[in-house]
Amino acid sequence: MKRPFTVALIIPTGIGATIGGYAGDALPVARAIAQVADCLITHPNVLNGAQLYWQLPNALYVEGYGLDQFAAGQWGLRPVHQNRIGLILDQGIEPELRLRHIQAADAARATLGLDLTEYIVTDAPLNVSLQTAASGATWGTIQNPDSLLRAAEALIQKAGATALAVVARFPDDFGGNALQQYRHGQGVDPIAGAEAVISHLVVRTFGIPCAHAPALLPLPLDADVAPRSAAEELGYTFLPCVLVGLSRAPQFVTRSHPTFSPQMGDIWTEQVDAVVVPATACGGSAVMSWSQSSTIGASSPRIIAVQDNQTTMQVPPKALGMDATCVPSYLEALGLLVAQRAGISAAALKPSLRSLSRFND
Repeated sequence: MKRPFTVALIIPTGIGATIGGYAGDALPVARAIAQVADCLITHPNVLNGAQLYWQLPNALYVEGYGLDQFAAGQWGLRPVHQNRIGLILDQGIEPELRLRHIQAADAARATLGLDLTEYIVTDAPLNVSLQTAASGATWGTIQNPDSLLRAAEALIQKAGATALAVVARFPDDFGGNALQQYRHGQGVDPIAGAEAVISHLVVRTFGIPCAHAPALLPLPLDADVAPRSAAEELGYTFLPCVLVGLSRAPQFVTRSHPTFSPQMGDIWTEQVDAVVVPATACGGSAVMSWSQSSTIGASSPRIIAVQDNQTTMQVPPKALGMDATCVPSYLEALGLLVAQRAGISAAALKPSLRSLSRFND
């Protein structure tokens, strides 16, 4: 019997990816790969689309820090039927905007049947600030991270949360050039890097699934918004897709934990068969771990680098000495995955095939 064919789809956040750098615009890629793979492992930046989402039964929604730990072999993934989600609201959110998010959470409970604990408001404003690196990538800081961690600990320890959704108040910048470029499908998401900082902090500290939704005032109507950015124009909150993703996000497990007990269905990094990544964004921790796995005795997954998904990072596999298969588009990546799953050499699908040469030891 064949083991499950497992594919990781990576599109780093906050680096202006032409596919996956906007509002859920990598979802079509994820849906297509999910038809090829038995198990698709990906992260919120790929699956989040504000109020739009698509529940893929064979996809695992894994926060970025957790994904890095998984790729490095430090953590495993344990699929679940349902998580109990705790909702953390930033004290800095205005009362009306806070109510919008509470109503979105109630709608997810009533309409989608999701299981949420009581919500909590942080004991101090988080005071998120946004930054842009020289490369154009975005990042950010939190002035009061301890307030966030206290709220998270309370929901885990006292309310029984097994996953956490965080809503932080982000700065409004209606007239900013970066925001206008992003809305028109040309720039880098100005808030994505800061969102990653928030979820990384929670996952690193508590080791449970977490994702973030920003609280922002509705933007003025713009008739020229690009389709890839349009999902963020639909309402007052980006929370629905986060709650849906977290509802079935896998739990993290570690073999070294004193209470660890292996279960059928646990997934470990050595089970990943292929990794699909933008060709100019190969320097991330997860991709580097997978590319080096053969040097530490583990099986190495095929790395497929997609060239037409351009980013601001400009870190191609060749510059890292990485063994990767470069393809022009996700359509070609899908073809490679189909052949790999079928056990067919991609060379056999080309019009010419070289004769075998003798190996000289």
